[in-house]
Amino acid sequence: GLSVLSDAPSPIVVVLSGSMEPAFQRGDILLLWNRGTDTKVGEVVVYNVRGKDIPIVHRVVRRFGAGGEGSAPLKLLTRGDNNLADDTELYARGQDYLDRKEDIIGSVVGYIPFVGYITILLSEHPWLKTAAIGLMGVMVILQRE
Repeated sequence: GLSVLSDAPSPIVVVLSGSMEPAFQRGDILLLWNRGTDTKVGEVVVYNVRGKDIPIVHRVVRRFGAGGEGSAPLKLLTRGDNNLADDTELYARGQDYLDRKEDIIGSVVGYIPFVGYITILLSEHPWLKTAAIGLMGVMVILQRE
């Protein structure tokens, strides 16, 4: 559904760190769009580091190449708004920039504040999952009586 419409493998992501504050906070849900590949400087993108499955939300600070048919591929350099340095240390070994077609999941086109914070709480505190399942079980039992 949404993946086909947005042309993004993960059209919705949750902000996991404070690297994009004040633009986005931990727990914000981001809506992504990946149709059209002309990414501009200043645009917020979500990318995966090659070999890892951790989406990173950062702003494009430089672009190289045109990215059009028959021209050099579009290369991007990113940085978190709350970070002092660019992301070259986060990229895969030997990688100095992101390839727009290969590395970018999508561009941020909207967000819903704090709704995804429950995802962060459940991953940081596994006992909450057990408590939630137990509570649901008790509710099911009480509903039957």
